[in-house]
Amino acid sequence: MTTNPAALAASRELVIDGRPLRVFDGHLPNVGDYVRGLERAAYTRTEIARPETAEHRHWATEVKLEALVQQPIFDITARAVLGFTTREFGYRPYRAYTNVASFGDMLFSHTDCLPEQHDLTALWYLCEQWDLEWGGETMFFDAQDEVACAVQPRPGRLVIFDGAIKHVGRPPNRICYAPRYTFAIKFERQRVPG
Repeated sequence: MTTNPAALAASRELVIDGRPLRVFDGHLPNVGDYVRGLERAAYTRTEIARPETAEHRHWATEVKLEALVQQPIFDITARAVLGFTTREFGYRPYRAYTNVASFGDMLFSHTDCLPEQHDLTALWYLCEQWDLEWGGETMFFDAQDEVACAVQPRPGRLVIFDGAIKHVGRPPNRICYAPRYTFAIKFERQRVPG
């Protein structure tokens, strides 16, 4: 439950094995500007899901935190993250990057942090349109590796989740000719002074 009045309201809230996941829609009005910027970005095949999948790298481009905090998308993300803060713990960004996947790419299930860390991942779907038949969902799994939730790409959709929830981004289906852009901002949990 969001307790901070400055926090964004989620359109969907779930708990997977005691860990939160929230979906936010309709908060990024200029998604097309971001998509056009991503179309010009320099991607390298450097990102891996897990050490044992290192031979299957996928495309990513890093964003410097100094530049990120100047962008409106960061302000929106920070307001959504406020809903996860408590009197004891807050969050600060430590990494930001965009992944791009196309039909035929291989993406692997993974977690973004150790269970005791309780870090957050904020994942934006940056597209101007997305069709249900195109695939590209992010699948979230419970402790028994059963699908607990699937989040479909939608223009400007944001999903924020505890990084210890196992998940995988599915590449687009054969009939999709658009790239699947996801912009991730990783937040580490830190104790609030005082």
